[in-house]
Order: sequence, then structure tokens, then C-alpha cells
Amino acid sequence: MNKRKPYPSKEGSDFKGKSKEASFKGKPKRREVEKSEKPQPEHESGLPTALRLNRYIANSGVCSRREADSLIAKGLVTVNGKVVTEMGTQVKRSDDIRYEGKKLNPEAKVYILINKPKDMVTTTSDPEGRRTVLDLVEEACLERVYPVGRLDRNTTGVLLLTNDGDLSKKLTHPSSEIKKIYHVFLDRPVSKQHMDDIRKGIELEDGSIKPDVVSYADTNDHSQVGIEIHSGRNRIVRRIFEHLGYRVEKLDRVYFAGLTKKTISRGKWRFLTNDEVKFLKAGILK
Repeated sequence: MNKRKPYPSKEGSDFKGKSKEASFKGKPKRREVEKSEKPQPEHESGLPTALRLNRYIANSGVCSRREADSLIAKGLVTVNGKVVTEMGTQVKRSDDIRYEGKKLNPEAKVYILINKPKDMVTTTSDPEGRRTVLDLVEEACLERVYPVGRLDRNTTGVLLLTNDGDLSKKLTHPSSEIKKIYHVFLDRPVSKQHMDDIRKGIELEDGSIKPDVVSYADTNDHSQVGIEIHSGRNRIVRRIFEHLGYRVEKLDRVYFAGLTKKTISRGKWRFLTNDEVKFLKAGILK
């Protein structure tokens, strides 16, 4: 199992160029984090022996806590055979909790960062029998983890896997405006005019898109471009360059929500540190 690495607090992108624009702007300011529930004795899994019903459901990987409240209100959750619709209901690990008749099992939260290699699909399974990113971490933990968002089969780089439904939803929701940085390798040099066009914004079939930062990744090779973007639209980076007539030969995500792959070799993984998890949950890293 890989050793945990220290958190790279001020690392930016892997590409050369406008590193100042593509890195952290000063020391992140901590936001006040919501006070948690009153501490409870913990089970050997690391979870308290008693917890709110919505947290129990979220820990089971069904959905986020807010969505769990909606399921409870609709009468879709039972506790020891009885429908419970009251918000804030406390339950124990030994209780029989079911959602639409299916028994739930809350698990300890797991956060794994991988450096995705090429030719791997970002799904939990593949009908064509291709390798998935879960194959990389099959011996990492007993809990079932899922990819946070997706990377194309031929896109490499930073990818987070977790069973934390709340965090996954937060990191993939458009309103979170999570920062992502890509290193793009094109089939030929990108003209200065096209770089200016990208900076001003490109009109695609599903609307306009304007990156936060775009620059040549190598001053001696203009076929390499670094692009910082917040959009989570499907294949957005590839489509920007394809729209201008370029072919993307290689696409590598080097930064996601404050996480980088600098300490992880291609195809390898590591657990997030406690500080990284806290920062992600507090919304400090974008």
C-alpha cells in the first residue's frame, strides 16, 4: 500500500508558463466550519455508535445529507421496520435502516487520489470489459469507492475516488466552480490568434466557454498549452481545440480542487491526508 504523502499546500500546475496565474494566490483563508454533532462514542469503523438518520443514509453512499432529508420526508426510509419522517432522528449502527426496502450499511469515509493512466474508463464497470479506474485501487480498502466526476478514457491525470456522497456532489456541482488545470498536447502549434480567441471566449454548440487562464505550456513548443477552467461540461477542453481545427493528441489533468498529481506516478494512488479532506469539505480549495 502506498504511503501517505504530505499535503502540497501551494502547488500549482505541472505546465510551464503563467505559473503565477495557475497557482494558489496567497495563503488560503480558513472559513469557519460548521460545528458537528455532539461527539459520540465511536464504533471500530471510526463512525459514532449513534448518529443522525440523514448522515447514516449519506454514509451508506445513497446520496448527500440534504437529499437524504428529502427521502426521509417522503416516507421512503424505515428504521427497524417503521417509516420515519421526522428530521433529526437519531439512529444506532445496530438499527435496521432501509431505503425502499434495501438495507443500508454506513461505512467509514475513504478518499483516494489517483494519477489516471490512459486507456482506462472512469466508471465502476464497463460492458465492453475494458479496465476501469477501480482496478487500480481494488486492494486499497474494503469500502466501495466511486469516481468524482469523469475523465475520458484517453485523458490522464488527477482523479478523486471516494464513498463520501456529500463531498462528491459538492465537487461536481456547477455552483462550486471547482478549478481544474489541464496540460494539452496538440497535433500542431496553436497560433497566437487562436490563443487570443480562446481567451476571449469560444462559441460551441452548447453555449459559449471562456477559460480562466490559457497560455503556452512550453515557450519553445506552442503545440503544448496549459488551460485553467471551472466548467464541468462534457469533453469541454477537447471541444475547445477541436472547434478551432486542432487534434488533441494528449490531455492531462494536473490540478483538481487544490489537488495535484506531482507526488503520484502514473497509474498509482494515495490516500488524502486529513488536512486535504478538511480543506475540501470546508470549500477552501477551488
